[in-house]
Amino acid sequence: MTAPEPLAEERPGPGSRRTTIELSARHAPRPDDGWREHFLRLWPGYRRWFLSRQRDEPPSLEASRRQLGRQMPELLPLWEELCSVARGAGAGDLAARFLTLYRPPPFLTGCSLVATWDPATGEPVLVRNYDYDPALWEGTLWHTTWGAKRVLSMSDCLWGALDGINEHGLAVALAFGGRRVVGDGFGIPLIVRWLLERCATVEEAAQALARVRCHMAYNLLMVDAQGAHLAVELAPDRPHRFSDRRVVTNHQGTGGDWPAYEQVSRTHQRAAALDEWLEWLERAPSRPLTSIDEPLRSEPVFASDFERSFATLYTATWRPRQLCGEIAARGRGAIVVHC
Repeated sequence: MTAPEPLAEERPGPGSRRTTIELSARHAPRPDDGWREHFLRLWPGYRRWFLSRQRDEPPSLEASRRQLGRQMPELLPLWEELCSVARGAGAGDLAARFLTLYRPPPFLTGCSLVATWDPATGEPVLVRNYDYDPALWEGTLWHTTWGAKRVLSMSDCLWGALDGINEHGLAVALAFGGRRVVGDGFGIPLIVRWLLERCATVEEAAQALARVRCHMAYNLLMVDAQGAHLAVELAPDRPHRFSDRRVVTNHQGTGGDWPAYEQVSRTHQRAAALDEWLEWLERAPSRPLTSIDEPLRSEPVFASDFERSFATLYTATWRPRQLCGEIAARGRGAIVVHC
């Protein structure tokens, strides 16, 4: 299992890893408001990745559309609109097949997630680090009204989401689950997009997930404006697993499915550090913090292994009651965006 092919033509070669992190925030009420340029910039790299699959051919357009309509029908109108924009930009059926994200090639990321509260206000927050190769990160934060809801989301796979929040205060973030299994289902970024477009609460999202399959092992952490939180372990080879864990990193259960990856990613060390911080916060809830994302901005949670494509690219703090996010790209100050 390997990381995807480059998303951009200028990806640096070995020994000259790009470490500069760039983030842009874009307001696009409809897909034709800026998404066409986004597609044109990134589609060549995604096309190479989509065609690089080793085991089989990509699913047909008919099969991909059928599965999207069966499992996430709320996304069909938006998918069709995006396909129209892509075709207008000169792409064909291959792009339409890719945009379903049905059975894409394998991909994996790092990530640390924690559902906690701000001791200064008592409000629930979802804080995450996104760990990946900077050459493969889109670096685009979308503010959209592509469906029935306003959504803020960090883009991946052209219209999927790594994390985000919607107008009701539902915040969702993903993390790789640390298992090698690959099977039938959808790429996790599209599942996150679907939850943000469809659901208002953690309870609604949990019920919705019952009909969706993920093509790899991935974890989700969700927080809503009522203060509810939920961790979900998704995999193509077994039922979803739900828990009230507040800390999620890159293993499922107690781990052990992929020892080499667990060691390199330090998933257990990161989880232990965040658990310890939560315990400290519970013992001294009024103790001042420099910032709510303080524990994610230092070792071992903050990653710097650029050679293994495992570096923290940004830290996001999603605030469901304020309907906003604070995004701090690596080496840069935080920006605040409102849904």
